Amino acid sequence: MEAAALITWTLQNEIPIPPDVTPLLLDGEQAIAAFKTFRDSAVFTTKRLIVRDAQGITGKKVEIYSLPYSSINMWSSENAGKLDFNSEIELWTRAGHIKVKLSKGADVRRLDSLIAWAVLQSH
Repeated sequence: MEAAALITWTLQNEIPIPPDVTPLLLDGEQAIAAFKTFRDSAVFTTKRLIVRDAQGITGKKVEIYSLPYSSINMWSSENAGKLDFNSEIELWTRAGHIKVKLSKGADVRRLDSLIAWAVLQSH
């Protein structure tokens, strides 16, 4: 039986690091990679995953999720099959279950290796 995901994000293609992420970073924290989401971006840093979610009609209201790598207990990755165009990564965290869907332009193996690097070097 599959537990329902607490949060679901959809990542699209890899993009340059958005400059407006810099004020969110701590001293010594660096942005490593960024991916486009439906309305904003997800950024992997040396310490956490930051997902920005623009909301409302104008997109001026922004909700920011910050997931420290140290809170990730386990993850799985699934590549797209012949009849399925989307890949996905699932994260089991202290905060709950997070499902990350990947559009055709996102490389599931790149994300899998980013998560492995982040989680395994933080423990």
